[in-house]
Formats: sequence, C-alpha cells, structure tokens
Amino acid sequence: MKMAILTRREAGRLLAMVAGSALTPRLATATMPINSVIRGVQIGAQSYSFRDLPLDGCIDAYRLVGLGECELWEGTLIPPEIVRDAKASRKWRLTVPLKTIAEARQKFERAGVLVYAFNARMDKEMSDEELDRGFRMAQELGAKCITASAKLSMAGRVDKVAQKYKMMVGFHGHDNTNDPDEFSTAETFEQAMKGASKYIGVNLDLGHFVAAGGDPLEFLRRHHERMVTLHLKDRTKNHGPNVAWGEGDVPIVEVLRMLRDERWKIPANIEYEYGRPGLDTVSEVKKCFEYCRKALET
Repeated sequence: MKMAILTRREAGRLLAMVAGSALTPRLATATMPINSVIRGVQIGAQSYSFRDLPLDGCIDAYRLVGLGECELWEGTLIPPEIVRDAKASRKWRLTVPLKTIAEARQKFERAGVLVYAFNARMDKEMSDEELDRGFRMAQELGAKCITASAKLSMAGRVDKVAQKYKMMVGFHGHDNTNDPDEFSTAETFEQAMKGASKYIGVNLDLGHFVAAGGDPLEFLRRHHERMVTLHLKDRTKNHGPNVAWGEGDVPIVEVLRMLRDERWKIPANIEYEYGRPGLDTVSEVKKCFEYCRKALET
C-alpha cells in the first residue's frame, strides 16, 4: 500500500501550477499554493528546522524559502514559554481547544503551505487519552499521516490507535544503537512493521540512519511503500555530528534522484540541525533547498 501518494485534492494544491513553475519558488496568496515540487519530488521541511521561531515566524519562513509542504513539529504549536516544560506541555496537549489547532492549519493554508504530516509526541509515559489526542490534532491540521519518535515497545499500542483513526504513523529513528528499544537500525524498523497493520511505517531520517550504520538507499528499495516522509540532513558515520550538507556521509543526492527516477511519491523534508551561533536559519534552509534543486535538476 503506497500510503505516501497524495490525494487528488492535495495533488491539486501542490501540482496544479503552470508547467515548469517548480523551477521558481513563489510566495503564495490565499488561492495559490507554494509549489516546491522539483522533477516530481516534493521538497518540504520539518518545522523543527525553524525551532527558533514562533508559529507565525515559522510560517513566514516557509514562504521566504519557497517551501509548500510542512511536517509540523508539535513544539511549533506549543507556547514557547512551556515548550521545554514536560508537565506544562502535557497539560497543554490535553486541554488546548481543537479550534486553536484548526486555526493553525488555516494560517498555513493562507500562506500556501500544506501540513502533510504532524510530528506528534509519543512517549511511554503517555496516557491513552494523551496518545489519542495527538491523532485528533493531526485530523484538525488536515495531516495525511503522523511521524513520531517513539520507542519500539510502543509500536503495538500506537498501531491500535492508528487503526482507529485510519492514519499512518511513521516511526522516526535516532542513532542510539545501544538501546534495543530505540528505533535506529533497519532491524528495529522491520521489527515494528512485522505483523503490524498497514498503518505502521517509517519516517526515515537519513542522517541518523547513516550515523547508526544504515544504508538508506538499500532500505528505501525494500520498504519505500511504508515510508511516510524522509528527513534530509547530513551526518558522518559512526555516530558523527550533524554537518553542512555535502560535508558528511549521507547520500542525499542519490536518495533524491532515486525518488525522482523511481517516481516514489514520498515527501523529502529538510531538517536543519547543523546550525551554530551566528547562522541565519532561513538562509541555511534556503541553501538546503537549493542543494535539493541542483541534485534533482541534473
């Protein structure tokens, strides 16, 4: 089941542009979505890339860069003063009016940006009510799927709720290969998918996967139908640091060209993490977007 394929409505919003317009990012009006599809590959961003900005500033950043697809990190919605406070964030998650979440969706839509995925928090300490609430938020945002940094032991529990809402969840991995309950290697993702419903998939972070010793090209060939989104970033092997694109070991160019050539409709989302003091977030994400463009147009 190719869950990452866009619906007709979404495709209309993202692709119904003048032929060739993907070559020139444009700021959107209320009736013109931003088209950041390059050679058939949807390029977007994880809103964590703009974690130094409040919601409205984050939306402006998508417009300034020219990105029309968003994987919305929950932290972008949480009031900045409590985003690092676990107890306060939990209370917010359970009590924030769903109307407020819907209003955030409207802001993105007015800017011409599609919220394709919601990056929900899913930790082992969550109550069933809190876990369910993440799916409700995703619905209000109009998201097609959820991404989550959960533990492997949560997969069955998450699967039950995903089936209830008929919404695919892509588990996100890191490079902590010492923890058997952490998504990190091909084997851990495959363990979660084995015997699970069609609603359990992968949000493959190329940087973390390579840092953990994985081969993203080989993994994509075997499991592309279970991919909800990709995270684009560069890191070095053997648990190395995040680095500017092109300086690490992640085959970003090769992955993007694979999506293009195989025509796999998997959104590829920039996740800017190599920043250091003095760098401008929007400028750096623009560089990443241009990197994607050059890779896909050659």
